[in-house]
Amino acid sequence: MVLSMDNSRSLDMDSIIAEVKAQYKEIVNGSRTEAESMYQIKHEELQTLAGKHGDDLRRTKTEIFEINRNMSQLQAETEGLKGQRAFPEAAIADAEQLRGAGR
Repeated sequence: MVLSMDNSRSLDMDSIIAEVKAQYKEIVNGSRTEAESMYQIKHEELQTLAGKHGDDLRRTKTEIFEINRNMSQLQAETEGLKGQRAFPEAAIADAEQLRGAGR
């Protein structure tokens, strides 16, 4: 018995290359979609965080404004009390001078 083999099979390189390119494009498109999705999620997280920090900053500015306003009021009250204290002190000093002069 004699067998003959046809070893002249030609490789269809064009179809192999086309198949590899198609697989590569599929991988790239999947990676791109995944990367874009991750980017979008991260972008939304950062926007939310920025909004929260903006709210915190506005709240802190309001607190600082209130503290400064209260300090100004307290300083004005302190100056008013100092003025009220000066009058009785002057009256006491005058009374002591008169008492000392009357001796």
